[in-house]
Amino acid sequence: MADDLLADASDWEAVVGIDESWCWRTTIKIPMRDGVVLVADRYAADVSLSKPTPVVLERTPYGRRVARASERFPGIDRPLTPVEVAVHLANHQFVVIMQDCRGRGESEGGFTKYLGEGQDGFDTVEWLGSQAWCDGRVFTMGLSYGAHAQAALASLGPRFLAGMFMDCGGFASAYEAGCRQGGAFEMKQVTWAIRHAAKSPEASAAGGEEALVESVDVPSWLNLWPWQRGKSPISYAPSYENYLLEQYRETSFSPYWRQVGLYARGYYSQFPDVPTLHMSGWYDPYTMTAIDNFRALSEGKASRSYLVLGPWTHGARSLSYAGEVEFGEDATLEGHLAPNFLEFRDRWFSEQAGRSTVPALTEAVTFFLMGGGDGHLAETGRVYHGGRWLTSSVWPPEGVGDEAWFLCPGGLLDQRLPSGVDDFVEYDHDPRVPVPTVGGSITSGEPVMRGGAFDQRWSFMGSNGEPQSVPLELRDDVVCFDSEPLAEDLAVVGRPKLKLMVSSSALDTDFCWKLIDVYPPSLTHPQGFAMNITDAILRCRYRNGFEEPEPMQPGATYSVEIVAPDTANLFSRGHRIRVVISSSNFPRFDLNRNIWPDDGRRKGTNVARNRIHLGGITPSHLELPVWTS
Repeated sequence: MADDLLADASDWEAVVGIDESWCWRTTIKIPMRDGVVLVADRYAADVSLSKPTPVVLERTPYGRRVARASERFPGIDRPLTPVEVAVHLANHQFVVIMQDCRGRGESEGGFTKYLGEGQDGFDTVEWLGSQAWCDGRVFTMGLSYGAHAQAALASLGPRFLAGMFMDCGGFASAYEAGCRQGGAFEMKQVTWAIRHAAKSPEASAAGGEEALVESVDVPSWLNLWPWQRGKSPISYAPSYENYLLEQYRETSFSPYWRQVGLYARGYYSQFPDVPTLHMSGWYDPYTMTAIDNFRALSEGKASRSYLVLGPWTHGARSLSYAGEVEFGEDATLEGHLAPNFLEFRDRWFSEQAGRSTVPALTEAVTFFLMGGGDGHLAETGRVYHGGRWLTSSVWPPEGVGDEAWFLCPGGLLDQRLPSGVDDFVEYDHDPRVPVPTVGGSITSGEPVMRGGAFDQRWSFMGSNGEPQSVPLELRDDVVCFDSEPLAEDLAVVGRPKLKLMVSSSALDTDFCWKLIDVYPPSLTHPQGFAMNITDAILRCRYRNGFEEPEPMQPGATYSVEIVAPDTANLFSRGHRIRVVISSSNFPRFDLNRNIWPDDGRRKGTNVARNRIHLGGITPSHLELPVWTS
């Protein structure tokens, strides 16, 4: 294909600091084992490609030249395009490949989310590594889906893979985080499918992207169940509807979830022994994935692995806030881990390629400990929570130990054991009026949900037609346990767990919980500010494991453990630790309709009376990973 000469012609170069950004782009076609051809752009500073050079590969379903919001850059009011990112790396002596995934962009074939990326990625790496202009080393990079695609190809053990930069993704187990969690279905898969099906080749014949997106009443459709093939807002795109319904109906941890592309944990032994970098944020859906991948590869490979965890939503490493909370100017990657994200990637790849002796990171783990701020309203209008960067050789850091906080009568969270009397609290879970999602580790949820840290308030339309907002814990189907105001700062760093003794009138139901940092009342927030830190869910049919569902016996008492994604937060002196428990978090997770069996095809709902037992021989309690540095 013809070569395009890309010259210094846009506003980004002055900010990035490239004196000469002349770069050649060639469109190339890469054959797959089944004869399908995938299209990619190749960027190189040397048009003759006379010297074999390391390659950096990014595979994407979003368009190989389409700008993405995650490529923000200080001083520029728009995200950088993949072209600009590639030019930067090419001018630092890499050949850069930006490839459209199968069935997306200009690549041939049909798109099946996640499941085609292992073989296609493997074939691409092996083809690139055998080219005369490649020195036999292929590095990979990418955010979100681009990270999932990296873990997928690594699962097949390509010979020429030299290192991976996995940003906010790379499924360790999509069943446990990313597609499902605790047995519940993550509804961001639905909102993603609605948005991206409209950009598929199938959409062109159905009226075009804009008309298709505007025609979808997302909130109404999320409330309809069971979903049926051919009767959804994406029925015009059968390939998207098919995989979405398949994910939704594969409710147990079946062989489906052990496939390449969904379950790196089952293929770590086949991963090449190469350096890896894992990046995520405390309000990103892939925190657990990044940590699980990092820990497994650190322990199982000789090459170094790195972990970076910031106070960010999905890919928002250049923002100092998440939702309604401001973490301060130190919270961004820029100016702290590197001058900017472009430079950070270049430093890491240059180090792994042996071109630089200056390490991109000084320790294996770099993480942001949220908290320590005084709660004033920052210039952004958000509550100032603050925080600071720390490093460690392992995750969680040395000095972390579990500390039990018991759920006591009267809504008290206390380190002292409750009395021996088996008390309880109970509520009715009606799936027709679910507890609304208020922030959390969410991406791709627009227009029905947003990720980040928010004051936990329930917003609704009052009987007078005016919008109302009240604390979430005032709902009848929510129970709350608060500590006394803390006498000293308390740092929670790691993976919190809630261990409950529960019973229900239903054969199946959910229990959800949130860990909340409660600010004391102030002039700006007279009722205090209840900031969500992390949260989790468990579908009780999977209380003994995710492979075989088991009904509950109405009225019988069960012990359940609900593990939340990792976090790092300093609960300041005077703040309260709060545990909020309910049986829905919608639309973040699909609703448990309290029926048995429920395979995603049956109609109907039941109201469940759910009970949490306090005291007794095995009292319900919160297990906090408390760090004493």
